Amino acid sequence: MNLEFFEAPTQEKLAVRAPSRHPPRFLMLYGSLRERSYSKLATLEAARLLQAMGGEVKVFDPSALPLPDGAPETHPKVQELRALAAWSEGMVWCSPERHGAMTGIMKAQIDWIPLNAGAVRPTQGKTLAVMQVSGGSQSFNAVNQMRVLGRWMRMVTIPNQSSVAKAFNEFDEAGRMKPSAYYDRIVDVMEELFKFTLLTRDLSPYLVDRYSERKESAEELSRRVNQKSI
Repeated sequence: MNLEFFEAPTQEKLAVRAPSRHPPRFLMLYGSLRERSYSKLATLEAARLLQAMGGEVKVFDPSALPLPDGAPETHPKVQELRALAAWSEGMVWCSPERHGAMTGIMKAQIDWIPLNAGAVRPTQGKTLAVMQVSGGSQSFNAVNQMRVLGRWMRMVTIPNQSSVAKAFNEFDEAGRMKPSAYYDRIVDVMEELFKFTLLTRDLSPYLVDRYSERKESAEELSRRVNQKSI
């Protein structure tokens, strides 16, 4: 261990001197292009709740988003998605479960968000809530997969989650969710996401700061400097 880059975490470093005052910013992603998409309807219910709590919400429409590597990064829909990812402080991912997994549409959106964009990591330290809808009995395959992806994207995935079974029974003709335990769970999840976002958004640079990366960055800088002196 290199003691020069070793730091003991302290309570003082977790104190926020000047908390952000702007509304928390949330990006909502859903995983279906169907005209009556239950993942979209559930996402819109979640968006309304976050707005009612005082958040600023933007819902990304995945229509016309190309497959990963099927178009250049300059594609307008890719640029739109990446800009929203950079803007957000928290995200909600909601996918149907198809063949026991999240949909390809959901995965494509996540795959277009890079782990690195220059020196910026668009998702690192941001909060994440995961939800799924199912056509049959309740399942957790899609949310479990999205949790793995959230960890891979270095996000703070909240403990609670939502899984709506037989989603076709849970929305009225206007597309609004009927009162139920499933709806109550979405309220719980959005409330928890909002709290975690308020708690972590000003601290995320410190929370995700790593010994190995501090050490590696210093070594890379040293190599560049030494190379220039040759």
